[in-house]
Amino acid sequence: MADFLTFKNISKFYPGVKALTDVSFSVAQGAVHGLMGENGAGKSTLIRVLSGDQQANSGEIIIDGVVQKYASVRDAFHAGVIVIHQELQLVPELSVAENLWLGRFPAKAGIISFKALVSAVGEKLRVIGIDIDPATKVAQLSIGERQMVEIAKAVMLDARIIALDEPTSSLSSRESEILFRLIGRLKAEGKIILYISHRLDEIFQLCDSLTVLRDGKLAAHHPSLENVTRDQIISEMVGREINNIWGWRGRDIRQNILLKVENLSGSKLPEPVNFEVRAGEILGFFGLIGAGRSEMSRLIYGADQRRAGAVYVDGKVVKADDPRSSIRAGIVLCPEDRKFDGIVQGRSIEENIAISARRHFSPFGLIRPKKEAELAETYIGKLRVRTPSRKQNIVNLSGGNQQKVILGRWLAEQNIKVLIIDEPTRGIDVGAKAEIYEILYQLAESGMAIVVISSELPEVMGISDRIMVMCEGRIAAGFDRADFNDRAILTAALPDKTVAETAAGSLQKVS
Repeated sequence: MADFLTFKNISKFYPGVKALTDVSFSVAQGAVHGLMGENGAGKSTLIRVLSGDQQANSGEIIIDGVVQKYASVRDAFHAGVIVIHQELQLVPELSVAENLWLGRFPAKAGIISFKALVSAVGEKLRVIGIDIDPATKVAQLSIGERQMVEIAKAVMLDARIIALDEPTSSLSSRESEILFRLIGRLKAEGKIILYISHRLDEIFQLCDSLTVLRDGKLAAHHPSLENVTRDQIISEMVGREINNIWGWRGRDIRQNILLKVENLSGSKLPEPVNFEVRAGEILGFFGLIGAGRSEMSRLIYGADQRRAGAVYVDGKVVKADDPRSSIRAGIVLCPEDRKFDGIVQGRSIEENIAISARRHFSPFGLIRPKKEAELAETYIGKLRVRTPSRKQNIVNLSGGNQQKVILGRWLAEQNIKVLIIDEPTRGIDVGAKAEIYEILYQLAESGMAIVVISSELPEVMGISDRIMVMCEGRIAAGFDRADFNDRAILTAALPDKTVAETAAGSLQKVS
């Protein structure tokens, strides 16, 4: 196959940061091309340059032999390029149909028929294989369903080049299968798929070729994956070998119960939930999308209204439906959706770290810049946040560094007893994952109780001391570490237990 897309000596600089330096590689027509690298390696910057969202300082993008001179996303779109970012670009208050036709509504005599629009989109979604009501508002969809809507948009626009940034990070196994079928269909039609992922299994399953970036430079380019190994790719990404990404180690789990959840229920938890976590313990929660894990965490934290039940921290009841009382009691939450529920967008790293702890040193709401600067520098250093400055806008950080800033915010509270962290490494590279895990182990060793919620079974098995499995809004099973078994855990998570054999086939037991 002839090369259809070429990046030639692409360089991009920001103040104090070299995001890309002389990156060059080509992709053949009709290929699925993987793009890998640690967070901050330059993947997203390269895709932004391709999409017209950013302009390179030097270098060229060549599509089908033509050097592209576009200076906006619209120019790139007309060149046949569509990028589906990890941070979705949908309008929540519009319907699925309206989002898919946004900016190009079909109209007769200037009049748009919503009924006809919904019907047309519904038919297209059925052909693609996506089972979502086109009349539903995007705000009512799950994160996984929103991702499928974004993917449907790219298919409907008939793009020549489609870049997917961590497309399965929010998808269920069924939704991922639909995506993989779509990719196969697009490949057969001669489209180029740029597939950005930290999941090596997906890279080997889907991709024909692969480029690895490290520190904004080309670390490796593989025209074929035939003789490429997982360990080789990891070494190319991080510049060093990582033999055990999980790094679990035994520790002294104390007898005192720091978190007790008693008969907790809510609108999406129909049955009462009960469990305990001891000081120094990491309790993992596993379940498929829609199992109720995130909803449970929000009820514990007080972000959503409880129907019944109580939460105790160190033996003391925590006021319901009040995150402020939860924080004061020593319980905090790193939410599933970092962008919308975790970081304060448009604000600096310094502000994001200090925003909760200000109550300790800013009486009457008076800001103390020196104290906030000291606090930010302390946790940037402790958590190894990669940034040129504490004043950097947090949206410019990689996902792993954003997660560290959120952790820094809660550690700045200094009286935290219970940390709940939902999808701790979603969209985070292998090197940053190991760093996040190490932070969690250190916090557990200090005596904190940790609750880790994850949809990745190898992750929750790799780092937990115990695992609770949720299915359809209830706790279906519990496992001590000595009894961890991927098949048994996955079977407990599946509403239809008969498909457990198939679903667990590719998973390996973590000892």
